[in-house]
This record gives sequence, C-alpha cells and structure tokens, in this order.
Amino acid sequence: MAGFLGFGQSSSAITMIVDSTPGGNDLALTNFAFVSASDLKRFSASGSTTALALVGDSVVLTLRAHQSIRDGEIGLNAIQRRHTKVSKGDQVSVSRFIPPDNFNLALLTLELEFVKKSSRNEQLDAVVLAQQIKKRFADQVMTVGQKVTFEFCGTNFIFTVNRATVEGAESSKALERGIITSDTYIVFEATPNSGIKIINQREAASSNIFREKEFNLQKLGIGGLSEEFTDIFRRAFASRVFPPHVVNKLGIKHVKGMLLYGPPGTGKTLMARQIGKLLNGREPKIVNGPEVLSKFVGETEKNVRDLFADAENDQRARGDESDLHVIIFDEIDAICKSRGSTRDGTGVHDSIVNQLLTKIDGVESLNNVLLIGMTNRKDLLDEALLRPGRLEVHVEINLPDEHGRLQILQIHTNKMKENSFLAADINLQELAARTKNYSGAELEGVVKSAVSFALNRQVSMDDLTKPLDEESIKVTMDDFLHALHEIVPAFGASTDDLERCRLNGIVDCGERHKHIYQRAMLLVEQVKVSKGSPLVTCLLEGPGGSGKSAMAATVGIDSDFAYVKIVSAESMIGLSESTKCARIVKVFEDAYRSQLSIIILDDIERLLEYVAIGPRFSNLISQTLLVLLKRLPPKGKNMLVIGTTSEVGFLESLGICNAFSVTYHVPTLDKQDAKKVLKSLNVFSEDDIDSAAEAVHDMPLKKLYMLVEMAAQGAKGGRSEAIYSGKEKIDINHFYDILGDVVSFRG
Repeated sequence: MAGFLGFGQSSSAITMIVDSTPGGNDLALTNFAFVSASDLKRFSASGSTTALALVGDSVVLTLRAHQSIRDGEIGLNAIQRRHTKVSKGDQVSVSRFIPPDNFNLALLTLELEFVKKSSRNEQLDAVVLAQQIKKRFADQVMTVGQKVTFEFCGTNFIFTVNRATVEGAESSKALERGIITSDTYIVFEATPNSGIKIINQREAASSNIFREKEFNLQKLGIGGLSEEFTDIFRRAFASRVFPPHVVNKLGIKHVKGMLLYGPPGTGKTLMARQIGKLLNGREPKIVNGPEVLSKFVGETEKNVRDLFADAENDQRARGDESDLHVIIFDEIDAICKSRGSTRDGTGVHDSIVNQLLTKIDGVESLNNVLLIGMTNRKDLLDEALLRPGRLEVHVEINLPDEHGRLQILQIHTNKMKENSFLAADINLQELAARTKNYSGAELEGVVKSAVSFALNRQVSMDDLTKPLDEESIKVTMDDFLHALHEIVPAFGASTDDLERCRLNGIVDCGERHKHIYQRAMLLVEQVKVSKGSPLVTCLLEGPGGSGKSAMAATVGIDSDFAYVKIVSAESMIGLSESTKCARIVKVFEDAYRSQLSIIILDDIERLLEYVAIGPRFSNLISQTLLVLLKRLPPKGKNMLVIGTTSEVGFLESLGICNAFSVTYHVPTLDKQDAKKVLKSLNVFSEDDIDSAAEAVHDMPLKKLYMLVEMAAQGAKGGRSEAIYSGKEKIDINHFYDILGDVVSFRG
C-alpha cells in the first residue's frame, strides 16, 4: 500500500477489528492506538516497543501494546474512530508506516476547541501550551485534518491540525503530515465564538514569521544572492523574529520598507516574490507601479489607501498579534518620482508620494506592514521616501559573481539534468567562468538559446509534420557556446566595437610600440591586484593614425576584464551636450557595477567638440570628464581608464592631461618599424622591403596600411587577391607612384 501523498512507505495492509481504547480516559488522551504485544511485533522494528501505522487511509498513529487487547484487534479512542469513520466492531485496514527522511515538522497550526461545549471563556498561554503539546505528543505523526484530544490545566480540549509543514519543504501544499519534535513551531488558532483566547501567541511562535526553518535559496530559484538575502534578513526581519515585548524593551521599531535596486534582470522581482512566499503572514500584495495610476481625480490616492486597508483593519482588531502584511511595488520609480520633477499639470505623482509617506510613517503609521519597492532607477525616487522610517533598507541586487552564475545555470538546467537531456560534455563551471557580467535573466536567455539549437536539430524544415524523437534530444556544450554569441550581456565587454578599432589585426610595430603595450598591460595587472589605487588612468597621445586606438583596444581585449567599453564621438553624432554627458556618465556608472573594468575614451578632442579655430570646445563635457577621471569607483571595484588623443597640447591647456596618472607617446613608424610591418604583411619581395621602408619613414601606421591597400588594389591586372595570398608581390615602382600621388596631393 502506497504511503499517503507519497510521503513515507507502508507495508501491505492487514485487516483488524476496531475496539475502544483500554484503560479509560487517561490512555484515550495519549493519542496512541493499542494492539496486542504479538501484533506490535508485526509493525515495529526489532526490539522497539512502539511503531507507526497507517490506520485506514488517512491517519498515521503510534502503536502501543496493551494486555487487554486481543490479537487482530486495535484500540482507538472516540476521536480516532470518528476520523477514520469506523465504529467499535468494524474492520479497518492497518499497515506499517515507515517515515521518510526529513519528516520532522517545522510548523504546526492547531485550531483549539473544548471537548464539551460551554459558555465560559478561558485564556490559554501559547508558550506553556506549546511546551506541553511537544512534550506529550513527541515523535507522533500529525496529519492535516486530524483531531486529537488532550488535557491542559484540568480541562479537556480538542485540537484540529490545520497545517503541517515539513522542514525544507519546497511546496507547502504538497506536504500534509510530519513528526512533532522539540524544534517544531506551533501556532494556535481559535474561532471568535469558541470561548478560547490565545495569549502570548507571538512569543510561542515568534520565529514562525517564516514558513521554513531553514532557507534553501537554490530550491527557491534564487542563485548568487545569498549575501544580499542575509543582509535583507538582518535589516528587515531579525527584529520581527523576536517577541514584541523584547522589541519594546529594546525601544526600536520594525523596519517598514526596503528598496531593492540594481541593473535590469538581476533578480529583484524574483527576490521580492520569494520573500513574500517565505513569510507566514498574509499572501503578499504584488503591485506594478503603473497599475496604481488612474485618470480619475482622487482615484490614484484611493488605490494606494486600499493597499493598506487590510493591514489597518488587522491592526485595529488584533494589535501586536496582527499578521505581517507584505506589499510589493514593482517598478516603483513609475509612481514615486521626486516631487516637483514631473510637469504634467495634475500633481498626481506628488500626491502618490505624499499618500505613501503618510501610510508608512504618518501619524497613524502601521507596524504590521512591510513595503518592498523595486527599481533600476533609484536616482528618480523622492528622497523623502528613502530616509529611515520609510524605505530605509537599500539593498543593491548586483550582477552575479562566478559562483552565483554557476548556481543560476544549475537552477535553469536542473530539470534537463534530471530528465537526461544534458549531454555528457556540458561543463557548467566553464560556462560560469565565460559568462562574466551576465545578469540572471541573460543567463536564463543563454539556456533557452542553447535549448533552441538542440531542438532545432530534431526538426526537419522539409517536413514539419515528421514525428519528433524526444529521446534523442541532447543539449551539448557547443549549443551553449553558440548561445553565448547570440546572447550578449548588456554590461559586458563591447568586443565588436573593440575589434573595429584594429581591423588590420595586430602586427609587430617595433620595440617602441611594444614597450608602450607592455607598460599598459602592467597597469592592467596593477588594477587587478591593487588595493590602494582602485582607479588607474592612462593617456595615449601621438599623431593621428599612429595606432593609439588599436593599442587601447588590444589592451582591453587582452585584459580579459568583464567590462570593457569604448566611448567614441562616432556613437554620439547629433546629440546635445547634456545628452553626451549623460551617455558618458552612464558608461562609468555601468562600469562601477563590475569588479574589474576598462573604459576607453577614444579621440578625447572629438568628444570635447574641439575646433582649432577659436579655439572652441564643450566646457560641459570637459568638466564632466575631469570629474569622472578623478572619481574613485565604489569599494571593491577597480577600474582602468585609457584615453587617446592627437591634440595633447589642447588637452594640456584644459588640465585634462594632469587628470591622467601616466601619459605615453605613441610614435610614427621609423624605417626599422616600417620594415617589420611590411615583412609581416608579406606583400613586397625581399629585395624591395628596404626601399619601401625607407620611402615610408616617419609615416603613421594607419596611413601605411592604406598605401599598401591602394597599391595592391591598383596593381596591373587586378591581382590584389594573389598579392594578399603571397603568390605575387607589389611592384616597388607602382608603390612609389601611389606614394607620390598621395604626397603630391597633400602638397
């Protein structure tokens, strides 16, 4: 016979005759079922004097041997007979019950009533009552719906099990029974007309603010946020775990609000929803910010008041015994902008903020409310809403680290692994290492994309009605690697932009260029390990086309930092000064979210809108850069800023050069440098390389590439492909002609 709801195992059932509990009322109050000594051996483990048995199909009882019970009979009290729907002399099925692992009850909710109805009123101390019940019914199994009689202070009561939650349960609805232990938290309930009043309920179940005894965030689908959750618990819930009289003695008030903020997709909404599920209070109210707004006058404020109505009624009726009411505001920045910042003429946003402030921290403020706001634009919120007493706990939900990314990938691939859809070559640890600066939502997108590649292999585009072979679906490591190219992190390295800065690849440009590159890579190492200099800045100056941008991009790519962004004037064409400043500031703000980051300010003079005639430039952008180049990143975050310029004299006049830690001069190519570059290109014969190098002495690298390209394209017969493949070489005289045309045109 299967165990009830799959929890526990039972042996094959035998049929027994129902008898009443022997020995009178004392044994009836123990909640034991009684059998003969020989029958007890059939249900118990070797040498044990007790056993658990599934009686009927709904209740698990503890068996004890009694000499007055005959073989084949079972003694049940009146409440047990009523629950199993049998009478004395009836037959009932009984089978041995073997409890599974992790069967201890974390939470037990009991509804109390008198055995004999009376008009008297009685106060029951929940602390003492919980101790007595845990002592009297220790190691007994309690099932939802079960009724049990007991005696307390000379009066007989009945309790009904309304809720039984096992430790570590993922779904409270699926778990219906468990064993009482000394660690079980018991919550007592009584109907208003029962004549029973429970006192000290909060003291009895003070830690029952949470449904679970322990938190397994990974089971809740939360990965990489254990530190943030610990911080939230300490700030917002630690005081609520203690009884009200302890909190009163400390002279403190509970935290009434918290703000979860951070980049999009990092798990703010998920964290808030799971916090709501973990709590024993009322079901959390989840509100999307824009839903509160209404076109009717006063309706928006009423919507806000309605959110708090249940909590107000509960506090009036029950005072400190009131449940915790959780209100979750998603996208709170949509309705709580700084007062006076919106000019819609209605003042609705201002009145929403005022209404919220009044409810949270007004004259009749509530102590049984926890407001959780979420936003990725903390800067838009009204300052009054963020001070202590309101949304005072601010927790940044940031991008996950490598361990967090591994947890998130495990969560999203867990079902695939259980159902054998993951190929043997999957290495989640390697994927976690390769997904720097991916948010939780982006990692979920990577998993979805990888699955789409695997599913697509099973679909025939020629015949979409062809039956699919589910058993052959396997998600491979290659699928994940393809997905990484498809899903690009919003806060990751802009690899495509960096590669565009070095279209001709990397070539050996001589010792001078090599020396500068090595010095720049030393700065990268300094940023990685330094604790005293979290911000390092470097300026690469030199003639136009000398390879400054290509070198900066190479340093960014070779650094292997999670966040590498290039800020260039070409991405800001047509934008106003203030918009450009906002774009630049956002790049720096995004960089502060990453532990290691590089920002490349390419062609600073172009960013500053420099014109030699005048001279004219943007003072607003200049001042913005000066501030950002000296502003230290947040604690624990290190940053390298590389600037490039062809107008170092102009930057010196503005004081921008002084804002950089070091400045390196990137020179043009001399004869030896040009010879190395031409050799690597392999487009000239050995006899012509020296002559070609002599001709391009003191030329910028970019211009040299252009000349070679023109000479190859303009070769007689259109032999450019043959030249680039090394089969043919550029004629030196033709190269001189191209060079002469360019120089004479310049002259």
